[in-house]
Amino acid sequence: MPTNGMFDVALQVIEDANLSSGSDSAGVSEDEDVQLFCTTGNVVSSKPLKKPSLKPVTTVKDEDQNKMKTNAKRYASLPNREQHQRFLTDFLSEVLNNAIFNATDRSNKVLNWVDPEELKRSIDLSLKAEPDSHEKLLELARATIDHSVKTGHPYFMNQLFSSVDVYGFAGQCLTDALNPSVYTFEVSPVFVLMEEVVLKEMRTIVGFPGGSGDGIFCPGGSMANGYAISCARFKHMPDVKTKGLHSLPRLVIFTSEDAHYSIKKLASFMGIGSDNVYPIRTDAVGKIQPDHLEAEILRAKSEGALPFMVSATAGTTVIGAFDPLEQIADLCQKYDLWMHVDAAWGGGALMSKKYRTLLKGVERADSVTWNPHKLLAAPQQCSTFLTRHEGILSGCHSTNATYLFQKDKFYDTQYDTGDKHIQCGRRADVLKFWFMWRAKGTSGFEQHIDKVFENAEYFTNSIKARPGFEMVIENPECTNVCFWYVPPGLRQVPRDSAEFGERLHKVAPKVKERMMREGSMMITYQPIHDKPNFFRLVLQNSGLDKSDMNYIIDEIERLASDL
Repeated sequence: MPTNGMFDVALQVIEDANLSSGSDSAGVSEDEDVQLFCTTGNVVSSKPLKKPSLKPVTTVKDEDQNKMKTNAKRYASLPNREQHQRFLTDFLSEVLNNAIFNATDRSNKVLNWVDPEELKRSIDLSLKAEPDSHEKLLELARATIDHSVKTGHPYFMNQLFSSVDVYGFAGQCLTDALNPSVYTFEVSPVFVLMEEVVLKEMRTIVGFPGGSGDGIFCPGGSMANGYAISCARFKHMPDVKTKGLHSLPRLVIFTSEDAHYSIKKLASFMGIGSDNVYPIRTDAVGKIQPDHLEAEILRAKSEGALPFMVSATAGTTVIGAFDPLEQIADLCQKYDLWMHVDAAWGGGALMSKKYRTLLKGVERADSVTWNPHKLLAAPQQCSTFLTRHEGILSGCHSTNATYLFQKDKFYDTQYDTGDKHIQCGRRADVLKFWFMWRAKGTSGFEQHIDKVFENAEYFTNSIKARPGFEMVIENPECTNVCFWYVPPGLRQVPRDSAEFGERLHKVAPKVKERMMREGSMMITYQPIHDKPNFFRLVLQNSGLDKSDMNYIIDEIERLASDL
């Protein structure tokens, strides 16, 4: 970057008789094209096209002179250089400078906290009858960035997503520019094929033989878990597709008491009912207890219900526990149950030879949820549902709409994959992940996973040696590190007293408030079962190092020093 810390985006208009400029209404001749290049002190230009001849870009004065013409055309959803070139150049510069580079600089804040009512007064969110000027739109973009949480900042560790991956961002920009909907080959030829390649490789990594089976990109892990329930129900009772729930006995799903809430939510949404999701007790480190699982399967049968699915978890949301998949697979085989593994969080560990053993037995699953936007740090959203059962998605969900999935098209309609989804229009979430994969290689993903686990292990060992820090789970399996901080003023209070528990419960919320008001970092907290509030550090940004781990520890001590 240049010494002023700014990242400039410029546009060159290049003459070439072989290139089309887009709309004739733009007032730009058909022999022009635009090259986008970035300057970081020195100009870096793409390879010159034929007969390069620089022309001046539209000036502010030109825009003023054509203001009436511009406003008259503002309603039209069609880009042209005369009206939009300068705006897009300035807009992209704002995004790169303030939402990417400055927002991920350790010396800057994670957020600029403003209370809700004050925020309403600070940013103009009103909708108006007349269009805003480009200058006003840029001002609104700056305000939006300024008041947003910088989730790409190294010290944002609040959720199961973080960081800004450069190659994922580039892929996401291209996705939005092309604006595809991935349901037929005729409108999304590249993305239909790209999905098949990526999903097959992911199934291979899971351990399905030869990458066989099926899969989809879907809008979030909750929906992926919903697909699992839908496919499992169809596998056991295919008549449900046409006859509905009235023809079925009471269905029962089993999942961990610490599983993601989406299992209950989607069971309710699909008419199975949340009461028919039987929670299975977990042990001291958050894993399903297989003995209790078998007992609950037998209880459901004795009640006249029909058990049909177990949803295991590989990386629980809070503790980061990995259920004993091999033992669960044995029970599913014994009782003819669909085995689903919700690896939305922990699935990324499959990329590492060192850590993939955490998911030993996942290859025996009927289906797997795996979200690259979590542990692999792809941009939101990037979620997949993978199954070993080829054709079940189509069998379960297809309706053969003749206005979209005509069977007499001039190409092979097996590539019209959209009918197996419950969505119609669907975003091409594959591109950003594929672009990251090509940029890093599988080996790069492995290095990424190894690094975030290394950071978690260093942080764990460091706080174990630091007075006042206490582990919730002594040896975390994943990169969730759950811990309490006992401030100096609380260390003399008897541990078995009500006072100690009540005061400790208030420490994490108060520290969280202080870190957010200062903007120094973001780490979440929560209780679980009978335990008082504790911090949950979540690590998936491989750009962090040991000095960052030390900063987090020191910052918690500072923020809690007077509590």
